Amino acid sequence: MAEDLKHRLLQVAGAAFARRGFDGASIRDICREAGASVAAIHYHFRDKRSLYITCLEAAQAEKTHLALLAAHADAPARERLRLFIHGMLASQNAPHKPAWHMELILQEMVRPTDATGVLVERFIRPMASALKEIVEDLCPGVSESEHGGWPTGFSIVSQVLFYSTYSPIVRLLMGEDAFQRLSVDAIADHITQFTLAALGKGPPLTVSTAELAAELAAELAAGKAS
Repeated sequence: MAEDLKHRLLQVAGAAFARRGFDGASIRDICREAGASVAAIHYHFRDKRSLYITCLEAAQAEKTHLALLAAHADAPARERLRLFIHGMLASQNAPHKPAWHMELILQEMVRPTDATGVLVERFIRPMASALKEIVEDLCPGVSESEHGGWPTGFSIVSQVLFYSTYSPIVRLLMGEDAFQRLSVDAIADHITQFTLAALGKGPPLTVSTAELAAELAAELAAGKAS
């Protein structure tokens, strides 16, 4: 029963913070909507800031693709790049994921609070480090460049985030039929191919993504065999 109340408070608070921001969301309004007392917030989360950070953690908690990367640590860098991209896309497009998860993260990016540092250290930095390692394997020495190779990783992540943040616009531009064919696999293949071509580590975009996917699968199989 207590866990049910905690979960309900978290869901209501997450949606409220996503809509109105940290300052705009009232603890009393959250409790009223959740059918709970203010004391329940203090019991389960201590205070408003801790509740907000817990909501951010819940929104960013999907890290199964990092576990997948760890399981394929010996795979070729090109295949690990696709695994990373596919994992991010799948996490953001998970059917069970509440809409407020992405909305809250975007709210924090637009109007950052002191919780941004917590979010970066607990969740974003491990992902960034994993991607940076992949980029370094693809382009040895890039981390020694002027900006430490960070812009390359940022460009990759930006492509992934575009499809989640601007999906309503993508749908209108492409049309419903084409949009429905835009699966996570198709997007992951395209971003991987685009990135590898930009880095000079893959075929040009005139080569179909299906051909690239087959090539990456063959590399992964060869890596397992060795």
